[in-house]
Amino acid sequence: MSLRVLVADDAALFRRTISDVLASLPEVEVVGSAANGKLALQKVRELKPDLLTLDLEMPELDGLGVLDALRQSGDKVAVIVVSALTRRGGDLTLRALEKGAFDFITKPDTAGAETSRANIRLELAPRLRALANRLAIRNILHRPTPSPAGPVNATSHPTEPKPAGSNLTGITDRMNRLVSHTKLEMVLIGVSTGGPVALARLLPQLPKDLGVPVLIVQHMPPVFTQSLADSLAAKCALQVREAVTGEVIVPNTIYIAPGGKQMRLAANPTGSRVIQITDDPPENNCRPSVDYLFRSVASHFPGRAMAVILTGMGNDGTLGLRLLKRQGAFVIAQDEASCVVYGMPKAAVEAGVTDVVLPLEAIAARITATVRGGRL
Repeated sequence: MSLRVLVADDAALFRRTISDVLASLPEVEVVGSAANGKLALQKVRELKPDLLTLDLEMPELDGLGVLDALRQSGDKVAVIVVSALTRRGGDLTLRALEKGAFDFITKPDTAGAETSRANIRLELAPRLRALANRLAIRNILHRPTPSPAGPVNATSHPTEPKPAGSNLTGITDRMNRLVSHTKLEMVLIGVSTGGPVALARLLPQLPKDLGVPVLIVQHMPPVFTQSLADSLAAKCALQVREAVTGEVIVPNTIYIAPGGKQMRLAANPTGSRVIQITDDPPENNCRPSVDYLFRSVASHFPGRAMAVILTGMGNDGTLGLRLLKRQGAFVIAQDEASCVVYGMPKAAVEAGVTDVVLPLEAIAARITATVRGGRL
């Protein structure tokens, strides 16, 4: 299946650059380009692309205006926004994701043309693969169900589902024993593509007296995580901040790993739990990395955390979850239907390191019940 893409950017050089990168990718067809938002909307209606790459700061009509118009018109084109790596760019990107953009990339800040193309390709290629997979699944789900070839035999008996309690009783008992014997001291969350919107739906459901700190790794570049923290702080009962190296974590506070850095947890000489922000290399091509945080907690605070793995590309987090599970950690994975990209949760589920798979809207309640020792 070829992915048909329309490029919208007011800079002619960048339009050409991103078009060339897209054209070099397999199964991608660049069907057109637009120099402003109004022209982009017109070409979306004429060309019916699968994907629109959308500059957020354009004349005539900016990227946010385009997203509003697409939502009002019901056009089903997916959107990857292209943002400047600035604080304003971060704020605009979060608003774009809230308005339905699939994901984002940042404009390279390098001067060399070849380096810029390589960086754009590195950013775009996995997102296009994830989007193509999502569109293929959507097409399959929307195919009409074929009619039966003949009349149904009234005497036939299809296989009946097993009673709900037959397979769940043992699992529920095991989870209840786990909760009742473990005093949880922190919640860990790993998330990537689709994360800002997922976090904005999940975190405001957590009570202000949750009783433990929450540490989050969201795959994001520098600057953008501060915008994310500010946006979430306005929505949540818990305190929300971008993590700072050396600070002692306290209950009822959400700490977000800074973009472009690694975040780990360690114990200081007094035994307090201290955040360390490092320039250690990327893991799973990610910095911050979910595995990096999860591994540090498994090493320094065994058996004292629960973990949640949310929407995202790839498998970051699975290795860290293996270590946490060996110590009896309770792990929640987001279900496929509510994920933007069912990559990270799928990898964890297939590795057998999750206890329960839940829709996004049910996760906050399960976190709260688990932290407070409630029955599952």
